[in-house]
Amino acid sequence: MIIAVDGPAASGKGTLARRLAAHFKIDHLDTGSLYRCVALGVLRAGRDPNNESDAITAAHDVRSLDLSDPDLRDEKVGNAASTVAQFPAVRQILLDYQRQVAAAGAVLDGRDIGTVVCPDADHKFYVTASLEIRAERRIAELLDRGVAVSPDEIREEMAVRDRLDRERATSPLILASDAHLLDTTNLDIDSAFSYALTLIEQN
Repeated sequence: MIIAVDGPAASGKGTLARRLAAHFKIDHLDTGSLYRCVALGVLRAGRDPNNESDAITAAHDVRSLDLSDPDLRDEKVGNAASTVAQFPAVRQILLDYQRQVAAAGAVLDGRDIGTVVCPDADHKFYVTASLEIRAERRIAELLDRGVAVSPDEIREEMAVRDRLDRERATSPLILASDAHLLDTTNLDIDSAFSYALTLIEQN
């Protein structure tokens, strides 16, 4: 079984994907972490995320990086991830790895899973929420980790990331024609999971 879960940052797609993977006892891959790894590799090397050559070099080394590295959740890394994700060569390098994971049966969450990575996925979801709610979630997450934040900066950075993800020429964030739209603006994770599970079991 392959389940594709797409959506913008802090929409709840990652939490939903993990819950579905645990329920069906299959692997979960947060594909955004792969791009964050590339971005982190570029930044740690003192390179420029806007430089395609630097991004490609980091992408080739992505498998050697730790997907659980806490630095991956840094907001600057997230913004850089949206930048390196615009490069077709970077996306191609990571695409091969994502499809290898999916082939064994998995839940993948990201920006282009249902449209590009796994267009033939058994089940597809597009998870979204209002920008205000998503910003509030990200701010709460950062505060829980003891990170000092500026709410206005977080909202602005998230809006910029949304624009980059939706307007990039290669694999933009869009709703797949056969995906279920799940708006979590007014839903908690239990309700979202229950709804998604019902849809899967009906098909």
